[in-house]
Amino acid sequence: MLITPMGCAAQNTNAAQQNAAPMTMNKTSAPAVAALAATAFLPDAEMKERKANLSKSERRRIVKDGDKALKIEPTSVMEKKILPPSGDKHDYMSVGPYWWPDPKKADGLPWVRKDGKVNPATRSTDVTDYPSLKDVSKAVEKLSEAYYYTGDEKYADHAAKLLKLWFLNPDTRMNPNLNYGQAVPGANDGRPFGIIETVNWNDMVQRVPLLDGSASWTGADKKALQNWFADYVNWLQTSKIGKEEGNTKNNHASWYDVQVSTFALFADKPEIAREVLQKAGKRRIATQIEPDGSQPHELGRTKSWSYSTMNLRALFELAAIAESQGIDLWHYQTKDGRSLKVALDYLAPYADSSKAWPHEQIAALDRGNLKPLLSEGVRVYGDKRYETWLEMLSKDGDK
Repeated sequence: MLITPMGCAAQNTNAAQQNAAPMTMNKTSAPAVAALAATAFLPDAEMKERKANLSKSERRRIVKDGDKALKIEPTSVMEKKILPPSGDKHDYMSVGPYWWPDPKKADGLPWVRKDGKVNPATRSTDVTDYPSLKDVSKAVEKLSEAYYYTGDEKYADHAAKLLKLWFLNPDTRMNPNLNYGQAVPGANDGRPFGIIETVNWNDMVQRVPLLDGSASWTGADKKALQNWFADYVNWLQTSKIGKEEGNTKNNHASWYDVQVSTFALFADKPEIAREVLQKAGKRRIATQIEPDGSQPHELGRTKSWSYSTMNLRALFELAAIAESQGIDLWHYQTKDGRSLKVALDYLAPYADSSKAWPHEQIAALDRGNLKPLLSEGVRVYGDKRYETWLEMLSKDGDK
């Protein structure tokens, strides 16, 4: 998510690895929050130190990204050209990306699945809110950083406009639900799988606190957005679709937990986040990772490398969020050896471009997906092999 905090020390793994439940860390002596953890979870003093020590090249990058984000026009769920089944345009809509018209049917219905192959029609803003959600989220993220590090109000002003139009303005706000996410034409109006699309909000809400103090983003605005996300967390945890997504067995379940805990913390509901994080070892790590480190739910996909690294990224983010709350998932380990570290050890050797990935991967294999995972491996576990594999990625240009 962000730059690695300075002064992070590796944790001792000896006794901790024997635990089959998440450890509670002493917040006064816990290491700095992980590289994958959120800005909102970093201590104020550390953020101020980071700002004071920002390099010129990093500042140029932040300004460049902020200037690019200024070009993103404010938009909302009201822009799509079709009505959701509810008849309310305020409801978010999207179509399952891997679904296509059935060539054997005159009307193409119901659509059929082609795993890993995105149907371009499912990304049209005429029928889906997803591209706009993604653009707004990324823009707010970059604008918030630019405002914090430069103090230039233009960045905060534009971020506030984007946030208010999408979430707060009564005429344009999105309803806090995903009842109609990733629908399949001819089959259903929406599916639990659509919830993964709001993963794009994770980094956004973690940057929004950087707008504090801006004339364009008031305390009332912040509270209103927190209330919106509190309502969304409630929907995630109580609706039929939300509960079904939480009970899935693959990367969707991992990202569901990341979202619930991130949004709950942003909404000032830490008790909800802690409950999710305390259960994550048994519910996610123990059920998704084999003793040899493989992730069978992801290996069964047509893009097995992409999904294996994606799911481990979600589990690492979950561990980083847990770390910020004094809960240690990094060293959670079952009696038969299932853990985050063993999952990383399974994937890490493929940083070597001469080593072929033995599972199906219909898209290009991006070994660079390992970089953030290996970087965390160095920080958390102090394993020198991860440094070697990172060097291989750098030499190979992350290919």
